[in-house]
Amino acid sequence: MNTLDKDIKDLKVLISEEEIQKKLVELALDIEKEFNTDEEIYVICVLKGSVMFCADLVKHFKKNIQMEFIRISSYGHETKSTNNLQAIDLTLPNLEGKNVLIVEDIIDTGLTARFLTDLFKIKHYPKKLGFVSLLNKKCARQVDIEPDFYGFEVDDKFVVGYGLDYKGYFRNLPYIGYFPC
Repeated sequence: MNTLDKDIKDLKVLISEEEIQKKLVELALDIEKEFNTDEEIYVICVLKGSVMFCADLVKHFKKNIQMEFIRISSYGHETKSTNNLQAIDLTLPNLEGKNVLIVEDIIDTGLTARFLTDLFKIKHYPKKLGFVSLLNKKCARQVDIEPDFYGFEVDDKFVVGYGLDYKGYFRNLPYIGYFPC
């Protein structure tokens, strides 16, 4: 029996599938301009939330890429960040002197983004480090950090869909939605 306290019929569309797909093309062009080199880009997908965004984004790259995956959690089963980062899997190849792009689903408090950028600078010594997030929730920021690239700015709504979840559900939606209060 499903004990989920949110029902998909109550979900409102915030960002449509068409808007997302259009933005992916723009982001890919901007990122490739910034990484103005013939060298490959190591794309680091932060699981689980950014998997759809990352997979669709890299389809638009013309440059050679390597994809790697790491797993971090800060939400658990809550609708707000717990501010308690849990590094589940940070296994990566040697990235020293490489071009690295971290791909995240949403930056809200900024704690995960700060943790990851600091980690990569201190431990991996990339040649160039970029950070892209599908969503930027500036109103929730607790640390001073901004992504190098982002798709959409969102206000203080708990969003789901296109990889973002609530208790593991709604990741499969092709759009970003929210539950009204």
